[in-house]
Amino acid sequence: MTEKQGLPSYVKYALILLLSITLILFTQSIKLVFNPASTPVNGMTIAGLASLWIFSVIGIGISQLLSKTNIAILKNFPILGWVSITSLVMCLIFDFFVTAIQAVDFLSITTPILTFAGISVADRLVDLRKTSWKVAIVAIFVFIGTYLGSALLAQFGLMVSGN
Repeated sequence: MTEKQGLPSYVKYALILLLSITLILFTQSIKLVFNPASTPVNGMTIAGLASLWIFSVIGIGISQLLSKTNIAILKNFPILGWVSITSLVMCLIFDFFVTAIQAVDFLSITTPILTFAGISVADRLVDLRKTSWKVAIVAIFVFIGTYLGSALLAQFGLMVSGN
């Protein structure tokens, strides 16, 4: 447990996750203003967001506990993996979690996640400048290939469905 500014790291993670959950709820509420037919905010939405928060906190806790072991694969396993495994196990055991999480709009979840991703990437632009210019060329080809691959798969899907 590392402490900076007086708070343990798991408390900081829990607070950041709480901020994320609040942003998801805010996003879903704003979406209702502009599109009243979208997923409503109700008790199941709150339960779904609470479930996502609990799964994330449990996954972070498992990751911090196992980072102290001598087994390399467990020590280096990413937090996202532990959160995913926790969510999968809990959703397989209890149908309530599946129902509750379905009440949370998917696009409302992606908005804060992409915001945090953008902030974390922007924070590391100095490191990106230190890499070779060849990385930019590879990135352009990856983006073009991904776009063309997606377009080809979508066109194939349209052709198969008769549209």
